Amino acid sequence: MRSDAVTRPFAISLATAATIALAACGGQAKLREGQDVGAKPEIVPPETSAIPVLKIAPAKGWAEGQTPTAATGLSVKAFATGLDHPRWLYVLPNGDVLVAESNAPPGKRGIKGIKGKIMGSVMKKAGSGAPSANRITLLRDADGDGVAETRTVFAQNLTSPFGMALVGNTLFVANADALVKFAYADGDKQLTAAPQKIIDLPGAGEQLNHHWTKSLLASKDGRRLFVGVGSNSNAADNGMEAEVNRANILEIDPATGAQRVFASGLRNPVGLAWEPSTGALWAVVNERDELGSDLVPDYLTRVDDGAFYGWPYSYWGQHVDTRVKPQKPELVASARVPDFALGAHVASLGLTFATGQKLGDGYADGAFIGLHGSWNREPLAGYKVVFVPFRNGKPTGSMVDVLGGFLDSQLNARGRPVGVTIAHDGALLVADDVGNAVWRVSTSAPAR
Repeated sequence: MRSDAVTRPFAISLATAATIALAACGGQAKLREGQDVGAKPEIVPPETSAIPVLKIAPAKGWAEGQTPTAATGLSVKAFATGLDHPRWLYVLPNGDVLVAESNAPPGKRGIKGIKGKIMGSVMKKAGSGAPSANRITLLRDADGDGVAETRTVFAQNLTSPFGMALVGNTLFVANADALVKFAYADGDKQLTAAPQKIIDLPGAGEQLNHHWTKSLLASKDGRRLFVGVGSNSNAADNGMEAEVNRANILEIDPATGAQRVFASGLRNPVGLAWEPSTGALWAVVNERDELGSDLVPDYLTRVDDGAFYGWPYSYWGQHVDTRVKPQKPELVASARVPDFALGAHVASLGLTFATGQKLGDGYADGAFIGLHGSWNREPLAGYKVVFVPFRNGKPTGSMVDVLGGFLDSQLNARGRPVGVTIAHDGALLVADDVGNAVWRVSTSAPAR
């Protein structure tokens, strides 16, 4: 189950290698573990330098028989292996599991010069440099043994697909450049008709598409679709004209294609989910880089209609990012403070609430989050799946680890968790885009 990244030599110039080595030597985090997590994280002064921190966990993949490590009382096994960069998951009403096998569209990141070359090399070494499979695969566990014995190509020739949502007999897919739809019938193993485009999304055509993933969530009545669109830069580096309809959550009417900005200032809102007790929209967001290993914490937050969350002008409320000019102090004054910090540079991507889970009372109310893992923090952070407990529709208590072991003793990445969802049988499913697998987490079998 080893990643393809292991089989290809990692070749970069001596100059680039020297730059990475220099960057990896500095910028050690000063906060203790946990100080940048929770409702009131410690926000330290920013640290900027000509050479930002780079600390990479090289993609290695899993050896035969290896699995991640589940929390006490839980067990983990492979639901499916041998996939091609599985990023996102969606469970259909009949229990079939859709997997978006996807990677970034080529040549759209918009980072030029030596910085662009370094970033390309870093992403390749971290397991994100392979061409996109551009397909959705269907996995079916008909016999209920926790392993998918049926695998079919459900949809192909897409454009870096990511978010999926079924409304009635229509399956919506958020490609990197457009929202499309397919006709679907219960039990379908493959979609034969061509997709119909509803609307272009930011990144279409010749536009930059730095944060390329487009997450997707349907309203309860199916009349509205919410699309998470990340920024085109770290901190408005390409100018605000490149950020039109980006760093926000779009609300789209699928019947007409009409769209509006539902909430803004969210640098890269990836996982979207409805909190079950209140019906409120929540998101996990990747914050900005190059302010040191301790800044800025990625976060989980409630997202309200019309709210602004800071990017690019400020972070964690009214902490101004002085790199961004001109500033907008009146907008900064309105910036919402996120609900729960997940830690700096952990790369929070996957999000699902505990509805339907059968992992035990300790996971009855709260959010499961896939932390893809850092590439620009010393020491590394993330590379695990966590659970944030909720009470009365809000985070409460401490974040706990659910699934770890994605890094080996030499700090190579065996895997990197991305999308998370609850299967029909109550197990937690986790997409692993470096390990090329979907993991199934369930309660441990009772001792005999």
